[in-house]
Amino acid sequence: QVQLVESGGGLVQAGGSLRLSCAASGRTFSNYAMGWFRQPPGKEREFVARISAVGTVTYYTDSVKGRFTISRDNAKNTVYLQMVSLKPEETAVYYCAAGPSSVYYTRGGSYNYWGQGTQVSVSS
Repeated sequence: QVQLVESGGGLVQAGGSLRLSCAASGRTFSNYAMGWFRQPPGKEREFVARISAVGTVTYYTDSVKGRFTISRDNAKNTVYLQMVSLKPEETAVYYCAAGPSSVYYTRGGSYNYWGQGTQVSVSS
């Protein structure tokens, strides 16, 4: 029903900014909540941010609050993650995911569709 493709990753210096995009195909994009996850080298995948289907409710992991902003444009079938003041420890593969509304929004198993990931590398 939904196919996701991330873009916008790359190499940035500590303190820099990146804007990730996740483009969705299909006609049911607006029915899904969207999440961003990341997986640092050698570590487990972790929740980063979540936005409701309509785009009125957002959630963030504590470490990124005030620095990252998740948004969506349903007319363009795209979700974004604006990241500022990036830190070296935030080097990771970043994934977008789509799923139904759920109270378990920090769990990867709550999402039905995943993108291929985009690499974000933050140098010190």
